[in-house]
Amino acid sequence: MAKAKADNGVYRVTEIIGTSTVSWEDAAKKAVQTASKSLHDLRIAEITKLDMKVEDGKIVAYRARLSLSFKYAP
Repeated sequence: MAKAKADNGVYRVTEIIGTSTVSWEDAAKKAVQTASKSLHDLRIAEITKLDMKVEDGKIVAYRARLSLSFKYAP
């Protein structure tokens, strides 16, 4: 059986926060889409915290905090 090639390299993990008026899923999706415009070779996005912004007793925004890893170029 052939072995998979090991994925060697150096990675950085950074924290980002996405917001949405629709849902937490949309907030996380927007965060990754926006980060991918300036960060390349994204690897893993882990949602670390979900919260909501509340005004006058109503939810006005969903927020998703993510730990996002990307690979440094060789």
